[in-house]
Amino acid sequence: MATIRRIHQYWSVRELFYRLLDGAAVVIGLWGAVVLQRDFRQSDLLAAVLTVLVFHFVAEITGLYRNWRGISVERELWCAVSTWLFTVPGFLTLGFVLGELWDLSRNTLTLWVVLTAVILAVDRGLVRGVLSILRAKGYNTRYYAVVGINELAFRLIEALENAPDLGLKLLGFYDDRPEERTGAVPPEIGHKLGNIQELVEHARQHRVDMIYITFPMRAEERIRGILAQLADTTASVYIVPDFFVFQLLHSRWTNIGGLPVVSVYENPFYGIDGFVKRAMDVVLASVLLILFAPLMIAIAILIKATSPGPVFFRQRRYGLDGREIRVWKFRTMTVTEDGDQVTQAKRNDPRVTRIGAFLRRTSLDELPQLFNVLRGEMSLVGPRPHATAHNEEYRRIIQGYMLRHKVKPGMTGLAQVHGCRGETETVEKMQKRVEWDLQYIREWSLWMDIKILFQTIFVVLKGQNAY
Repeated sequence: MATIRRIHQYWSVRELFYRLLDGAAVVIGLWGAVVLQRDFRQSDLLAAVLTVLVFHFVAEITGLYRNWRGISVERELWCAVSTWLFTVPGFLTLGFVLGELWDLSRNTLTLWVVLTAVILAVDRGLVRGVLSILRAKGYNTRYYAVVGINELAFRLIEALENAPDLGLKLLGFYDDRPEERTGAVPPEIGHKLGNIQELVEHARQHRVDMIYITFPMRAEERIRGILAQLADTTASVYIVPDFFVFQLLHSRWTNIGGLPVVSVYENPFYGIDGFVKRAMDVVLASVLLILFAPLMIAIAILIKATSPGPVFFRQRRYGLDGREIRVWKFRTMTVTEDGDQVTQAKRNDPRVTRIGAFLRRTSLDELPQLFNVLRGEMSLVGPRPHATAHNEEYRRIIQGYMLRHKVKPGMTGLAQVHGCRGETETVEKMQKRVEWDLQYIREWSLWMDIKILFQTIFVVLKGQNAY
């Protein structure tokens, strides 16, 4: 039986530095909030120490102490501030459990929260800024080489060049294969320095600090041979998996008992991201229901007065992970189809009632889905849910169709604000909608949700493809 080798993670100097820096921010924030109103007491120091411990516990959940190299400073600052905001209720709960009634007034606590958040953001922003400037000027720079001349290598170079704060400089490419097999290296990217044996020599001479191997995963024997030769050097060696050949859906690294595992299809809303998105759904859906309550009552009366049938139409659709949910809508047709075959609404469809035509054009028929959002079955933003019959039809003819159900369906989505709204009478139209949905899952951010919500207002006002 093959020996299982585990990959371990250790605290680095960088991580220890950030932990001390964040701890100091919490203590200084409390000190600043207290001294503005009274003397700093021994109980305040105990409160600060316990809060630092809670902060580091929450940080393990939010992933604050990951390596942020190559990731935008905005995301790092957001993660740091969010970690702190989740720490405060944890600290207060701990105080209640321990029976410690902290002598902190509401004003002091509020000021502490604000001061610490500002200090955390400023500290990390300054550190990132200083490191970026120093590395851009050539300080703390390390030279790297790339083994393999291929598209993956070019993508790697582009990513590294777009992250000057990494402090990495390209030495060149190395490959044993002749140019007719690999193609030429674009001059704006770099140039080939030699073969693998020359790379080993350069590594022994300490001309290169880091080596990235970009051969495809199927070239296992070649990779093993290169690793065996590089074992006689002190260079750091990395294997860059060619995962881009797969359709990755919010891929992330994790580990099981120390074994590295990479997700190919994944839900992006885990941990703090999922909590924030759910919180936004609940708050905004509640506000919208209160604002639109008079309008919804008026619509219900009009529907009941102008055509026979129920006010609401509940249709079976797929929700998160393909589980069936019942989606609420105001009834806009003379029929309520929910069987194995559902005919999509067409332009001038005779089944649409007079009030229904107006509701569909303005998307007011979708307002009852706010109840689905509050129940946790839907989100304000996400892939639009399709009738169960349509899901079963398209999952057989569009590859990756069911992946759009890795997240909760939404009242609006990236596809809708890009014109993929209304009837999908051709497979190509549905294919385009699915592509937008998968892009949303891959690239999701809270800011993307906010932009989609604002863009939806203009899409509704235009009334395009709504009938």
